Amino acid sequence: MNPEVDVYFTAGCGRCPLGNTPECKVNKWQAELEQLRKIVLECGLTEELKWGIPCYTFQKTNTVLIAAFNEYCAISFFKGALLHDSDGILMKPGENTQSARLIRFTNVREIIENKAILKAYIYEAIEVEKAGLKVTFKKPAEFIIPEEFQEKLNESTVLKTAFEALTPGRQRAYLLHFSQPKQAKTREARIEKCVPQIMDGKGLNE
Repeated sequence: MNPEVDVYFTAGCGRCPLGNTPECKVNKWQAELEQLRKIVLECGLTEELKWGIPCYTFQKTNTVLIAAFNEYCAISFFKGALLHDSDGILMKPGENTQSARLIRFTNVREIIENKAILKAYIYEAIEVEKAGLKVTFKKPAEFIIPEEFQEKLNESTVLKTAFEALTPGRQRAYLLHFSQPKQAKTREARIEKCVPQIMDGKGLNE
């Protein structure tokens, strides 16, 4: 166990006003998180603290995360899309997620009962890393460009050039971000807010 990660379990996530209180989601799922931690470590992964949460690596490659949410805790696989998921328990964190997959839990009993299955998934994730397998991401051209953003690109050659100069990953992030709202007004607002970042060659969260 990594002493730096111990802080996550004893002092809460440290990223919200609730701090180390019963209302903190880390404290809410502490027993479940500890059980997941034990299982992951038994599989031989290296424990680190990244993005403020426990991250488990194989030969310095991010492989598994465990984290607390308001309604559940979860173990997440960075390349979960490559796992066979023979038990049909993997879920996408979001509708447009391409690589990561997670398994949700709401009590310790569920985790203990599925310990063997969890270990099998973790070992498979390790084999994926050993084999050097990569997730094939959709190219930006395969994503639908919202009409509102396409109009912006048509109106401004400078913006179009700046957007095309971004890395494929940054382009994907913007297109997904712009496409999510159902209302055109909201899509337009998102686009207007992000135009300066695109012009500066920055990604969505940079």
